[in-house]
Amino acid sequence: MKQRARKKITASEMKDFLAMQRSEAEAVIIYSRLIKPKTGDKNARVLLQLAKEEKRHYALLKAYTGTDVRPGRVAVLTIILAARILGPTFALKLLERGETRAIAQYSRYRKKYPDVAAIAEDEKKHEYKLIGLLQEEKLSYMGSVVLGLNDALVELAGALVGFSFALSSTRLIGIIGLITGISAALSMAASEYLSTKAEASGNSAVKASVYTGIAYILTVAVLVAPYLVLDNRYLSLGIMFVCALAIIALFNYYYSVVKDESFRVRFAEMALLSGGVSLVSFLIGLALRRYTGIDM
Repeated sequence: MKQRARKKITASEMKDFLAMQRSEAEAVIIYSRLIKPKTGDKNARVLLQLAKEEKRHYALLKAYTGTDVRPGRVAVLTIILAARILGPTFALKLLERGETRAIAQYSRYRKKYPDVAAIAEDEKKHEYKLIGLLQEEKLSYMGSVVLGLNDALVELAGALVGFSFALSSTRLIGIIGLITGISAALSMAASEYLSTKAEASGNSAVKASVYTGIAYILTVAVLVAPYLVLDNRYLSLGIMFVCALAIIALFNYYYSVVKDESFRVRFAEMALLSGGVSLVSFLIGLALRRYTGIDM
């Protein structure tokens, strides 16, 4: 049976099957390494079942290709590191995206290789199971993180633009920005605490305020740093904008993956909002400097 199956495969099909086989081998390792053996842990049981199914898929494809395939180390390490650094939800969502691509790939062989195409049905089930796995506490506080990041980017970036055109000393701009940012972070954290407590959403008001405050302060530190290191305020301003865009891009990529939303739409929305406030602040700073004659 094995030899007859291999004779049906064209060179192009062999290439596809080997690629799919490699993906299955990678999935086995990834699922296995994400398992945290705990008594009664539902997530661990489901991941173990998924790993077993991927092994079965690998064996079926090997019956056609007649060879073993080594998993790609980079692909495996990328997902494992993503799970360690950004949390298992982010890593599993990346895997889910891979499953979606695999479904389309397997479905092309529905008529000629029905047993291979049947793997696509298993992959669909994987998506639903993966979605059911996504139980990560910090995602409950994603709104608090968004609040901290968004406010820091919009308010502080705009303020720094205004300071850059109203004042000439980069150190002074940096210190004022740092004081403004830390004060705003504490105020925002306190507001989030009161807001979460009043909503009775089930989230801890303390944790919500901590997430908001940390997100705000970290953003403040990144945006203010160029002014404390460099002597040229315009160069500092340019680097600050690059840092702001990088923060917006990185966070919104993470958010788009875990929440299944469009990266482009969220990135454009946040970037335009920050840019619009910065433009208004620039005009205000320029006007104040011109009409007050203050140059510090």
